[in-house]
Order: sequence, then structure tokens, then C-alpha cells
Amino acid sequence: MRIMFWVALATFVIDQITKYFVVHWLNLAQRLSIDVWPPFLNLRMAWNYGVNFGLFAENSDLTRWVLVTVAIIISAAVFIWISREEPSTPGQISAGMLVGGALGNVIDRIMYGAVADFLNMSCCGFNNPFSFNIADIAVFFGAVGLVLFTSGETSKNPS
Repeated sequence: MRIMFWVALATFVIDQITKYFVVHWLNLAQRLSIDVWPPFLNLRMAWNYGVNFGLFAENSDLTRWVLVTVAIIISAAVFIWISREEPSTPGQISAGMLVGGALGNVIDRIMYGAVADFLNMSCCGFNNPFSFNIADIAVFFGAVGLVLFTSGETSKNPS
């Protein structure tokens, strides 16, 4: 359980620091675009009012608060599930990544009204029009890890 907590905290802090750095310190919110290593890595400001790829992005307060509520409920459910199951270390790390990333995006929705997405990667003639952030990466890999590393078996290691 401690592993999940510390991974969630680290994920959350890294996500929020990178967002602050890019949005405010680099002023990406005003500049909108910074080429870092084109075309492989660019910073492209995108305010995501919906879920992945802007789905359900009505830009309404109702949508915003529904998404905040859903993310908090999912985070709480994962926390309860992991505290009862006590999976192996990779399962706890995965849960921490998912919870930390989800809560990082919750803070964005509360502070900005939308999620601050800024990472854009393209390669090999493919121009990716979408941006994402550290929290999105953590949620994705955390969810995949939960599928791969939790099977109902409990860990014999105290956490």
C-alpha cells in the first residue's frame, strides 16, 4: 500500500511541476507552440475540456464537474481495491501511476477548467495533431499495468 501511495504522490507532483513549468514558466499558454526536437518532440498547448482526444468536450461546467467526479470515484475505487487485494509491487506501482495521473488531471480541471496538454510527438511522416501530458501517460501505463500485474493473487510482501 505504501508503494502505491508514494508512486501516486510522485506521479502527481511530477505532473503538476511539468505543467506549471510549461504553461507558466515557458508561457506555452500564450506562445502555443515550441519546437523541442522536431518532429519527434514538440510542445503544443491544448486545453482538453473532455476526455481522451477531446471526446465529450462541450466546455460546460456540467461536463467539467462530471469528469472531476468520475476521476475521483475511479481513484478511490482503485485505492480501495488495491488496499484489499495487496497485489505485487508492479501492481501497486501501476495503481499509483493511475491514481496520481488521474488526480493530476483533476487539479487541472479545478484550477483551469480544462486539462493542460502540451506534449506532441510525431514520427516517420505521421503528423500527430494531438497533445497529452505526464498524467495521461501515467493513467495509460497504470491501467495497462493493472490489467497485466493484478490477477486476484495477493502479495506476500508487506508494503
